[in-house]
Amino acid sequence: QVQLVESGGGLVQPGGSLKLSCTASSGMGLRFYTVSWYRQAPGQQRELVASIEPEGRGGGTNYTDSVKGRFTVSRDAAQTSVYLQMTSLKPEDTAVYYCHARAFAYVYWGQGIQVAVSS
Repeated sequence: QVQLVESGGGLVQPGGSLKLSCTASSGMGLRFYTVSWYRQAPGQQRELVASIEPEGRGGGTNYTDSVKGRFTVSRDAAQTSVYLQMTSLKPEDTAVYYCHARAFAYVYWGQGIQVAVSS
């Protein structure tokens, strides 16, 4: 069983930056997991924002079009955390952001963290 804990959310002005962290509780960390960030705005469906493959599968990243060039997903060297660096934030980025980890039949979600972009 893996627990995912998100941190780093909050309120920021348009054009600002935030860095979200997703940290795994288990000793094996996130080394073998494809880790994704999803977000859900009020009244909208949850959408995939960014994902990163395990290093053993090339470590590739993917982004939804609306965040390309502004968001960067990465892993720490210890493979226990995955980050989402968000820059040039817009009001439409306001949502609850969720960390998601998947490896084979194992799927885990974090509890979600609020990001609000407003002046």
